[in-house]
Amino acid sequence: MEQEVRVRFAPSPTGPLHIGGVRTALYNYLFARKTGGKMILRIEDTDQTRFVPGAEQYIQDALKWAGIELDESPWTGGPYGPYRQSERKPDYMQYAIRLVEEGKAYYAFDTPEELDAMRERLKAARVATPQYNAITRMQMKNSLTLPEDEVKARLESGEPYVIRIKIPRKEEIRLNDMIRGWVMVHSSTLDDKVLMKSDGMPTYHLANIVDDHLMKITHVIRGEEWLPSAPLHVLLYQYFGWEDSMPRFAHLPLLLKPDGNGKLSKRDAEKHGFPIFPLEWVDPVSNEKVAGFREDGYLPDAFVNFLAFLGWSPGTNEELFTLNELIQAFSIERIGKSGTKFDIDKAKWFNQQYLRQKPDEELGKMLLEQLKQNGIDADMEKATKVAVEVKERAVFPADLWQEGALFFVRPATYDEKVAEKKWNEEAATIIGQFKDSLQEVETLDAETAKNTLNEVLERNNVKIGRVMQALRLALTGVGSGPDLMNIIEIIGKDETVARLEQALQQLQVK
Repeated sequence: MEQEVRVRFAPSPTGPLHIGGVRTALYNYLFARKTGGKMILRIEDTDQTRFVPGAEQYIQDALKWAGIELDESPWTGGPYGPYRQSERKPDYMQYAIRLVEEGKAYYAFDTPEELDAMRERLKAARVATPQYNAITRMQMKNSLTLPEDEVKARLESGEPYVIRIKIPRKEEIRLNDMIRGWVMVHSSTLDDKVLMKSDGMPTYHLANIVDDHLMKITHVIRGEEWLPSAPLHVLLYQYFGWEDSMPRFAHLPLLLKPDGNGKLSKRDAEKHGFPIFPLEWVDPVSNEKVAGFREDGYLPDAFVNFLAFLGWSPGTNEELFTLNELIQAFSIERIGKSGTKFDIDKAKWFNQQYLRQKPDEELGKMLLEQLKQNGIDADMEKATKVAVEVKERAVFPADLWQEGALFFVRPATYDEKVAEKKWNEEAATIIGQFKDSLQEVETLDAETAKNTLNEVLERNNVKIGRVMQALRLALTGVGSGPDLMNIIEIIGKDETVARLEQALQQLQVK
């Protein structure tokens, strides 16, 4: 029987979830659902000094907003819990001690000052990357260099120590990455990473290997920044004798700045004025507020569609995919190796497409909510008509109000440039006669308004182009916008006449 696919997303609660993290979660989710597998979330909170209140809740809310469902997590539970590493703390030490007993790891008693002195010595000797490794460990204070009885005495006295992995001096470590193919690293380039810290908490390297093994994770899909650590992780699987159950690795390409130079950062987002987090984040210490895609008006479907394309391609020209369609189309083989430029204009384009596809009534509800917020009382029927009329000009739900306000609010001012160019005696005469003719009409719709205007124009032998912008100015206060006859139909006869009367009184003929 084929083994069930089990993937995990393992964020740290150290602040808001970056868009790159959401993409990692999304790719894990798409792969799990495509293969009929399970999506697990594990909170990696072994570094308690970096824990930020509210960050775990933010992760939960962000994934829920994006539609990423979890099969096992700290909040849903599951057969392999607990799903917070801090709650699994008692389990890790036994694995580290096992490696020490098998000669694959060792106790190190070096103080921070001694470690600094070692690095300074190596720098002075012009060593390019000073590190605690197969060569330098033999000059340091650890269970490889100290007599056995002294090591025992130090441990019994409660002296602080860490447990470091013992990296082999001359060995080639190989990894077949699902995106990058074979990756080969010589062990001489690796350092003896700390596995257990002096506070009794494991480092990421030990904890994630142990947890992935115990949780039966079959595929580790994570960011490219973890690729340098992958050989160490492969070595740990070998040291524990877990090679046969080692997950397959896929290291995702970086998200790059809009110009393609370097990794996308919060500073880039602030500089260019776009969000980098899925939801708004308020820092619990500084109270600083950082924008989120949701609060900026992005629809979750559009956000997910945009995110999926930051590194993956379906292999066709098709761009609009629902979450279910993404699941069907997704494959790790179609993820690129190189970094992807972050293009906020593309995100806006996706949002525009999804907004246009919304049912008319849903658009009407969006607009109605915004009308209430602006103190305007309107009915659902009119709100829906207006939303449908302006949706082609809208990128965000808030644009329905920006573009549709003119249907509900009489102009308070008139565009001076348009007035100067287009408002003249001829225009004022035609508009005056049009107003008088409309008052005679019983039922006013777009067709009737158009016919009435054409009759006035023919009577005066004036072409429509000469007065159209002036008429728009009189009704809306600006020189461009939705179809003018549709505006007249929606605002109705009384309001149209009132607006034309106001314009004739307030606009001066040059």
